Amino acid sequence: MKLFEHFSLEWSILQQWLIIAGIALAVFLIFLFLARKSKTLLRNRLIKRMDDHLLANFLAGIFGTIVIVVGLLVVFRIIGLNGVISGMLAGAGISAFIIGFALKDIGENFLAGIILAFKRPFRVGDVVDINGQRGKVLTLNLRDTQIKTGDGKDVFIPNAVIIKNPLINFTIDGFLRYDFVIGLDYGSDYQAALDLIRKTILQVPGVLESPKVPGVWVMELAESTLNIQVTFWVNTFHRTIPDAEVKTQAILKVLTAMEKAGFNMPARVIELKNHQGKDFKFSTP
Repeated sequence: MKLFEHFSLEWSILQQWLIIAGIALAVFLIFLFLARKSKTLLRNRLIKRMDDHLLANFLAGIFGTIVIVVGLLVVFRIIGLNGVISGMLAGAGISAFIIGFALKDIGENFLAGIILAFKRPFRVGDVVDINGQRGKVLTLNLRDTQIKTGDGKDVFIPNAVIIKNPLINFTIDGFLRYDFVIGLDYGSDYQAALDLIRKTILQVPGVLESPKVPGVWVMELAESTLNIQVTFWVNTFHRTIPDAEVKTQAILKVLTAMEKAGFNMPARVIELKNHQGKDFKFSTP
C-alpha cells in the first residue's frame, strides 16, 4: 500500500514536471515564432521607410535576438529557475568580466557591426574590397559581413576586421571607372586619333556621356608607340549591360574604328644597330 502511494506520488510529481516542461517548450516556440515574424515585419517596415536594406536587416536581427532572450527568461521562470536568474544578476560584475574575456572577439565583432550599420560605408549590392577580398555585399550580420566574390564564393568577414582595415567601395556613389591603353604608331595624325577615340567611345552602349564623361589623353612616350589612355564610366545603380561586356565592346569598337581609319597600332619594336659594319648573322633552330 505504501509502495503504491509512493508510486502515485512520484507519478504525480512527474506529471507536474511534464506539464511544466510542455508549457515551457510551448512558450519558447511561441517566442521563437514571434522573433522570426517580428524580425521579418520590422525589416520590411524599415526598408520602406529608410530604403536601406543593410541597416534594416541589422536592426531587425538585433530585435529578433532580444525577443528570443526575453523568451528564455520567461521559460526560466516557468520551470522555477528564478534563483538562477537572480544569481546571474547578482554576480553580473564577475560574470561580465569572465564572459567578456572569453567572448571578446564576439563582443568586438558585435560592436563593430553596430558601427558599420549606422556609419554605412557600404550598402547591399555594393562592390567592395575588404582586406584583399573583393565581391558584392550580401548582408551585414551581428558578427560578420557576407560578400559574394566574382567567382561565386561566399566570404564571411568578421566585422572587426572591416573596422580595423582599409575598405574600398567601388560603387557607393553609383559610378565606376574603367580604362584601357592603346599604342599609336609614331608619325600618325595624333589629334585625329584622339578625336576618333572620343567619338567612338561615346557610341558604346552602357558608357556614360554625363555627368561623368569619357577621357582620352596621351599617357606616355613608349619605346615603340605613343600610348593613349582611354577612360569611361558606367552606372552601377542602374545596370542594363554587365560592366565586363561594356568594356569588351568599348575596346573592340575603338580598335575597329582605328583600323578602318588607317591608324597603325604596332607591337613592341626592337631596333638593332651595328656599329662594327658587319652583317648580322641569324641562326634558325
